[in-house]
Amino acid sequence: MNLVIDQGNTKLKAALFDGDKIEKVIVTEADDVQWMQDLCCRFRLDKGIMSSVGDTSDKLLEMLRVKLPQFVWFDDKTCVPLQVAYKSRATLGRDRLAAAVGASYLRPGENILVIDAGTAITYELVEQQGVYVGGNISPGMTMRFRALNQFTKRLPLMAESESVPLVGFDTETAILSGVINGIVFEMDGYIDLFKAKYGDVFVFLTGGNSFYFEKRIKNLIFADANLVLIGLNRILEYNAK
Repeated sequence: MNLVIDQGNTKLKAALFDGDKIEKVIVTEADDVQWMQDLCCRFRLDKGIMSSVGDTSDKLLEMLRVKLPQFVWFDDKTCVPLQVAYKSRATLGRDRLAAAVGASYLRPGENILVIDAGTAITYELVEQQGVYVGGNISPGMTMRFRALNQFTKRLPLMAESESVPLVGFDTETAILSGVINGIVFEMDGYIDLFKAKYGDVFVFLTGGNSFYFEKRIKNLIFADANLVLIGLNRILEYNAK
């Protein structure tokens, strides 16, 4: 069994892989380590990898290094099965690169756009030759709602809703429509631009809010909430060899 861990801005997400198959996914708080103790009691863990965009629990890292026969800390020095054209890999988010690796592994030999709708919305471009070109970062949905509330005097704090009008008919629906439709137009706009440049582009949508936006985007996309985990498992296997 491979143990793959992605620590994001707000949550820690871990998965058990048997080869390429995900057997179990765990989502928990970043400082929780009880899940790791439970896994060690129930499964034989052969090797593991961890990626983090923030601070990491020293206790968790110590457990990983002690319990796993082979452990990879994913940083800017770790080898990946893509050519990275990004100017500074040291400043490149590990989750961004892992998502690109996962997408390229699932759709080899294709031009790929990965949209990760999480705390931030990121756009990653992989060319068909296996070159990670780079990407863009935009405020995520919750971040936009909070910004409108915190940086104004009277605008209320809103959250996503299943019903979103094209044009708001009061302050609440104006915010809702502006944020949600603005993100949808942004996503569709990037997809259209990359298709105009590259022709065929396979589009992955991932991240915590992926399935909320999946049904709203006009372009054909493939939603996979575990794309970063798949990429990390691929990186782990690549370095194990």
